[in-house]
Amino acid sequence: MKILYLHGFASGPLSKKGVAFEQHFAARGTAVERMNLRVPSFEHLRLSAMIETVLAAIAGEAIVIGSSLGGLTAARVAERDDRVRALVLLAPAFQLASRWRELPEYETWRTTGWREVLDYTTGAPAKVDFGFITDAEAIDVGYPDVRVPTLILHGTRDDVVPIDRSRTFAAGKPHVRLLELDDGHELVDSIPRLVSEAEAFVRVIMTP
Repeated sequence: MKILYLHGFASGPLSKKGVAFEQHFAARGTAVERMNLRVPSFEHLRLSAMIETVLAAIAGEAIVIGSSLGGLTAARVAERDDRVRALVLLAPAFQLASRWRELPEYETWRTTGWREVLDYTTGAPAKVDFGFITDAEAIDVGYPDVRVPTLILHGTRDDVVPIDRSRTFAAGKPHVRLLELDDGHELVDSIPRLVSEAEAFVRVIMTP
């Protein structure tokens, strides 16, 4: 069974968490494929293209680990493809389009067509076009209809994606476990906990 790791917005396959997951699982004899979801390009990033890229990468069955925007992508993939057996979501960016409409810079982004962001892969300023939002609005309606075993790890001090989104998503779903951590959005301080919890969860899914 394949394990895929999906990075977050303005990140890439060399993200600190992605590398940590790959190394942790590799030491235990399990490969993790860190995907590049800067598609079709970072400037013209599209959630639809991210979803299609992940769907194309699944061969047989898969467990998908996703961080922030990657978590949202993972959940949207799972609701479309029953080859996804389980999800591990790190501060998943649920209701992304509706949340981003509340940003102070949203109107400038809409009128100019561009939003300046920090590209974490280069450490330099970059731009993302407004088409990212219009594309996401057509896809990210409500919460994903996920019916597979799901582990969510979310920081209680997350000021990017409030934890109440994950609480709402998990409420009343016996197949979803939400683990609340004393951390912010990046969850960098919690990496040892992330990988250990994910390993225990994945081991159960992969055991015949």
